[in-house]
Amino acid sequence: MRLTFDASRCCSSGMCESFAPDVFEIGDDGALEIHDPNPPDSERARIQVAVAACPTGALAIEE
Repeated sequence: MRLTFDASRCCSSGMCESFAPDVFEIGDDGALEIHDPNPPDSERARIQVAVAACPTGALAIEE
């Protein structure tokens, strides 16, 4: 599993961070940071929820 995101579509709402704070972080500058673009499978369920909750569809999971 690999996480990708389209910075041009990110609205920095923080939804992803609220579901998986150890994976996603909205920095002080409002930019999204993905701590590990290849997270362990044990994080899959939370990441799927975070991706589905993204209001702009900026996040994606590649298999």
